Amino acid sequence: MRHLAALLPLALVAGFALPAYAGTISIEGRGEVTAAPDTAFITSGVTTQGATAREALDLNTKAMAELITELKASGIEARDIQTSGFSVSPNYVYSDERDTNGYTLPPRIAGYQVANVVTVKVRALDQLGAILDKSVTIGANTINGVSFSVEDPSELLDEARKAAFADARTKAELYATAAGGSLEEIVSINESQNFTGPQPFEARSMAAAAPQKDVPVEAGELSFAINVSVQWELDTDK
Repeated sequence: MRHLAALLPLALVAGFALPAYAGTISIEGRGEVTAAPDTAFITSGVTTQGATAREALDLNTKAMAELITELKASGIEARDIQTSGFSVSPNYVYSDERDTNGYTLPPRIAGYQVANVVTVKVRALDQLGAILDKSVTIGANTINGVSFSVEDPSELLDEARKAAFADARTKAELYATAAGGSLEEIVSINESQNFTGPQPFEARSMAAAAPQKDVPVEAGELSFAINVSVQWELDTDK
């Protein structure tokens, strides 16, 4: 008992020496920056029809070879042209006729369709309209979309991170002051990224006739946002 009584005052002293933390405070901050895109991606290709799969494929191969040749002649490097879709499928004809048992007759194959799609990276945006124009002129009859991006967004994201943390800290300090305390050590930081930009320009089954002028395309701006959740210790020992 005397041993316990001797230790008790030391324990009380140690307890009173510790800072009186009220707990923690968690705040979310957001930082957002915008920038003009410097890169575009076109998803385009050729769809052909034929009485046989071989015929449809031969027509498609010829048209795609011409399209790729034209893309390269427009300044697109081979590394920026990637096949992103290829399919061979039958064309079915359905009938309302029925067999002797009253069942609908199965569809019959009336030819084949071949679709070949490439995704093209365009680094010179001032050439985008001309490339779309030439693609359709040379034989591309399907353009599934045009999207935009920034080649290297790392600096933009870093700016957004700084803004997000500053936003979180400003709000946290406000709450801490209102609670009669102050922020202490950071307990945790968690972030999530958010990207928004122009919606893809879409045009399907485009006519083979060449437009009189380059296709008008507006790149707009892209938005890069960071959401951050920061947790601090809250000290109210004042």
